[in-house]
Amino acid sequence: MKIGEEMQLTIHAKGDKVNVLSHLLAKNPENLYERNHKGHIIRLFYDRFTDNEVEATIYAVPDPIVLTRDRANTYDITHYINDREFAVSSIFLSFIRSALSTGLNGLPKDEYREWVDHEFDYTFSFGPVSTSLKEKELEGLFGPLGFELSFMYPYGKGSPHYLVLKGKTTLQRGLRQLYVLIPVIDNYKHYYIDEKEREKLERYGEGWLSTHPQKSFIIQKALRFKELFAKMEESNINPKPVPSKDKVSLNVQRYERIIQIINAAEDKESIVDFGSGEGKLSTKLGFVNGVKEILAVEPSERETLKASKRFNEAASHNQFNMPQTIWGSLFYYDERLKHKDVMILCEVIEHIDIDRLKKVMDTILGQYQPKLLIITTPNSEYNERYDLGQHYRHEDHRFELTRTEFTSWCHERSHGYPYLCSISGIGDEDEKFGSPTQICVFEREEL
Repeated sequence: MKIGEEMQLTIHAKGDKVNVLSHLLAKNPENLYERNHKGHIIRLFYDRFTDNEVEATIYAVPDPIVLTRDRANTYDITHYINDREFAVSSIFLSFIRSALSTGLNGLPKDEYREWVDHEFDYTFSFGPVSTSLKEKELEGLFGPLGFELSFMYPYGKGSPHYLVLKGKTTLQRGLRQLYVLIPVIDNYKHYYIDEKEREKLERYGEGWLSTHPQKSFIIQKALRFKELFAKMEESNINPKPVPSKDKVSLNVQRYERIIQIINAAEDKESIVDFGSGEGKLSTKLGFVNGVKEILAVEPSERETLKASKRFNEAASHNQFNMPQTIWGSLFYYDERLKHKDVMILCEVIEHIDIDRLKKVMDTILGQYQPKLLIITTPNSEYNERYDLGQHYRHEDHRFELTRTEFTSWCHERSHGYPYLCSISGIGDEDEKFGSPTQICVFEREEL
């Protein structure tokens, strides 16, 4: 396996007539496979190809031409916000799924169908991997599948590393196991998890997942909490009840509190909704009296398209103030966002690596200088009510803070800037754990 900067998966196989692998993958060893997918170049090539030994590598790298040419329209810069996007994860798997579809589905040409269930000695090597799981925990996932697991740390311990799996299996089974377990070990999914994800897990997990000793852990990580709770209910296992009001309307309560604060503000003509997603909050802001400009800033093109549709539907109301969508990120300075009356980060900061937040806050408080900055984030203490154990509320959260930690963080970030902090809770308050959401309002003092 050649170590490079790109996300990659190497498939190495040995055995009599193993060159049939090219037909199982539907990739000609004489040709370089190259496609462009979502701003990435996907390549598959053979390092070695004989009757008894085959090695194929597939990798993905950002396409600089597409990134430059279509930057304002088609490319989703969410891929460049967090370092995890450069690691092998569900994003990488989505990039290479089309290239490996014949192998995953076990549907080569008819004359090679008999080889779909044929076992060879395989080595699957992939990386870089960024995971919080310890080596023994990783061995607990792959060992029961018959794989011998080893690790490569090309840049030293603690750095993103590469996993090497050796075992006797079929190509289809091996690929399907990787498609289930790679998102589990990365603990990150970049797309919405719905009923199709359950169906995919059942399909790819057929024949091995039901007997895996870590089955519950895998399902929990693969489907996350909504589907996990549903499965527990179907199995007549009763989890600790989640407060029904919070489960249904906590998001609405956040929006209502934010709008309440804006209504009470003296200056509210211009508002920036950072991380506006599919536009739910920005739509509500469009009906607030006194608001003249709403900038809905979002790095995801897909979410921005959903927001635009939502805004157009709301535009049928005469009193709706149409928000302006801006394709942008907290990590890219934008002159258009300076000196607005209100800036909002609703459930945003916890999606950013905490050591990168200082620079974000310095940009907001030091350069954008809104008169009012509103930040909401989960209260990690309240997770006890959800019976989440050591898990965060969302698979993409990089951290969650206690009330004390959040208070300290807010005051530290405002230090040196002319802002006063006001911190409170949102949602039903528990006597021991506080409210599920915490909110800080940074109010700029007149100089």
